[in-house]
Formats: sequence, C-alpha cells, structure tokens
Amino acid sequence: MHSRRDEFGVRSGNRNRELSDLRSVGPATVQDLASIGVTTIEQLAARNPMDLYESVCRESGVRHDPCLHDVFAAAVAQARDPYLPVEQRDWWYWSRIRKAGGIVVGGSVPSALK
Repeated sequence: MHSRRDEFGVRSGNRNRELSDLRSVGPATVQDLASIGVTTIEQLAARNPMDLYESVCRESGVRHDPCLHDVFAAAVAQARDPYLPVEQRDWWYWSRIRKAGGIVVGGSVPSALK
C-alpha cells in the first residue's frame, strides 16, 4: 500500500510521526534539528541534508563530524518516504555512499536528496 505525495514529494504516511520515531535519530539529533528550527517530519522532508549539516555547524560554531551529515541524510530520506527500505534508514548506509564519493560534505549531494 502506497500513499500519495504532496507538492514537496512527501508521502502522506508522514502524518503523526515524530522526529524521534525515525531510525538513526536520537535525542541529540532532535536537539540539533530544533536548534535550526526543524521540529516536524514535514519540515525535515522539505530540507536538504547538506544544508541541515551546514546550518547546525554555523549555529553551534563548531564543525561537526561528517557522520552528522549521514544522520541527516538518513532522516531526510525517511521523512520523505515512510516506506524507505530498512537498510537506507541507517546512517551508516549514507556513510558508505559519502565515503565512496557519492556525497562530498561541503560539496555535491545526490539528486534524490536535493
């Protein structure tokens, strides 16, 4: 069963989910997202993982480990698709892509996450 997508490409299955319901998203990530004004699944789905990463670095005044980008990539992918394959919900799935050159922190982002 698949749900419809809205104008942002977000599936309607996102209703009633919280950020903390997403796999790879713990209390620290929820707090990081809140620090830049992202508090709902819908807001997260409309954002770009690289922009989130850079915003958190700017807000905190600290250059965070690039794995935080991977956490954001996993979270955004889940926010956009509640039926995302299980392996793509883990931040380390996105780390492998980044380390293979598919994502350059501070550089390019795959079109699926733009």
